[in-house]
Amino acid sequence: MRFRSVATVAGVLVGLTASLFPVSSAQAADAHRTVVTVAHRGASAYAPENTLAAVDAAADLGFAWVENDVQRTKDGELVILHDTSLARTTNVEQVFPGRAPWNVADFTLAEIEKLDAGSWFGPKFTGERVPTLEDYMDTVEDNDQNLLLEIKSPELYPGIERQILKELREDGWLDRDHVKRRLVVQSFSADSVKKVHSLRPDIKTGFLGTPAVAELPKYAAFADQINPQYKSIDAGYVASVHKVKGPHGRPLEVFTWTIDDAANAVKAAGQGVNGIISNKPDVVRDALKKTGR
Repeated sequence: MRFRSVATVAGVLVGLTASLFPVSSAQAADAHRTVVTVAHRGASAYAPENTLAAVDAAADLGFAWVENDVQRTKDGELVILHDTSLARTTNVEQVFPGRAPWNVADFTLAEIEKLDAGSWFGPKFTGERVPTLEDYMDTVEDNDQNLLLEIKSPELYPGIERQILKELREDGWLDRDHVKRRLVVQSFSADSVKKVHSLRPDIKTGFLGTPAVAELPKYAAFADQINPQYKSIDAGYVASVHKVKGPHGRPLEVFTWTIDDAANAVKAAGQGVNGIISNKPDVVRDALKKTGR
């Protein structure tokens, strides 16, 4: 387990003070919900994405929530990487030149541990590695951070949902406190989110996408969040999502991605989203503070 001093996380949550719709007295308090800023793949504008350095960068900036992507190696180990190929964010083409297309599923953990996952981003990160889920969770815990965990391409990894939950349990992340306050599991695959919900109904879950309004009740049976790309939503859509209650009896939340500029951050907050996922979380936080949100 890695121990380090952690920057204050004050200011992670920024206020949202306006709704674009007329509101009843019951809705008035809801219009003042806070907007959670989530560091996408760690603070990935400032350190190589999905590495321990990116998690630490988010902590140093004062962000309690980080997002990551989980996949599985050839020998069944869980690792943190966004692309299904290792080519973009490691030196795999140089280390293993004859093994295109360099898919994560075609390499053992021992092979992946030989790769440099930091040099592509900058020389100061030379030697940064692709972390295992276990090492990643240790760092998040040491930093007293919270996790928005994405199951990446689950169709390539049958049974990965159960395996992830097993690892989270062994790392101490499925106790009451972590499940209630510090963990969300999401995926673009509705079937994967359903599987997580069926295995652990107490865990908060999110579906990545923008389902039609008429379809929202179907998703609400297994997802607590609807997490769309920011260009695909407007205030009306967000309001429609909030009208539907999820599996835990609370209104569905909206965490939108990936916003890295002030103008779109303010726009999304004004639309009523609950969270903004960003490579530049400090830009989002500062923009919302300046507008009094």
